[in-house]
Amino acid sequence: MVKVAGIRFKKAGKIYYFDPDNLEVEKGSEVIVETARGMEFGTVTSNIKEVEEKDIVAPLKKIIRIADEDDKAQHLENIQKKERALSLCQEKIEKHKLVMKLIDVEYTFDNSKIIFYFTADGRVDFRELVKDLASVFKMRIELRQIGVRDEAKMMGGIGTCGKSLCCHSWLPEFEPVSIKMAKVQNLSLNPTKISGICGRLMCCLKYENDIYDELRKGMPDIGERIETADGTGIVVDSNILENKIKVRLVIEEKTENRPEKLGADFHIYRKEEIKRIATKEKKEDALEDIDEELLDEIKDLLKE
Repeated sequence: MVKVAGIRFKKAGKIYYFDPDNLEVEKGSEVIVETARGMEFGTVTSNIKEVEEKDIVAPLKKIIRIADEDDKAQHLENIQKKERALSLCQEKIEKHKLVMKLIDVEYTFDNSKIIFYFTADGRVDFRELVKDLASVFKMRIELRQIGVRDEAKMMGGIGTCGKSLCCHSWLPEFEPVSIKMAKVQNLSLNPTKISGICGRLMCCLKYENDIYDELRKGMPDIGERIETADGTGIVVDSNILENKIKVRLVIEEKTENRPEKLGADFHIYRKEEIKRIATKEKKEDALEDIDEELLDEIKDLLKE
């Protein structure tokens, strides 16, 4: 077991492990650490704990010191300098007529490097821009292209739920989200209703997906034939959360001369009260094909 302290450098940012090196740090402590980018100012997210060696990337870098008043003043000054840096960089972008959208800027704690984040539809030749910026700021310049999800995380905003975006307020890392999750939860497959302000599928589709997957086990599909205590029936609707299956019973079976006849009344059953007849293999194959077609269609709509 190894003693570690989890440290975060940005609000809702990823947590990195560092060696506390006999320093008495606790949750909320502000510290100075050395990273691949140089000296950084971070906040301890939890008290010192022990983790398995396999869960860390050795060797762990040590916490250099607990931040003092001078360190905190330096960190605040770096934040205040961001507005001027953004303004100057935007002027240079317009001067060089580059097709890119400036999103954010970040100073390393020791002012050894300044990082500009931007989005663009393709690759951008910003070599001349870097030279201009280096002559103005007199430090190392890094321009980093990010995706639309990272843009939303940095900029923030209000989601369709009326609350601050999860990625900006608390979600440390993005997780894969698929259109199948929306289908399992019986949500509308309209891209405008299941996409966030970044234009990608909403992260919250992932939150309850495992529960839906568990509850969905044993639930028949709409149109599936099942056996009930009252006879054979056809599923016309199902409610996964309430474990209710709406069925129309078969009054007359299909023959060569006449079609199948269903009763007008609806009957409600629980999944443990019914027996499935149809094989799942063909249905699952068909559903997978449909999912791929829907996914391609939604991707095309999002590009427009």
